[in-house]
Amino acid sequence: VDEMIQGFAVAINMGATKADFDNTVAIHPTGSEEFVTMK
Repeated sequence: VDEMIQGFAVAINMGATKADFDNTVAIHPTGSEEFVTMK
């Protein structure tokens, strides 16, 4: 989740709007989620 929040912060600081986020494909799974599922 932390890596997603960093991306949101950058986007908002660059002027992104809710509409921009609505038109964006989400990142899933994130790198941290992959590490948790590694065996």
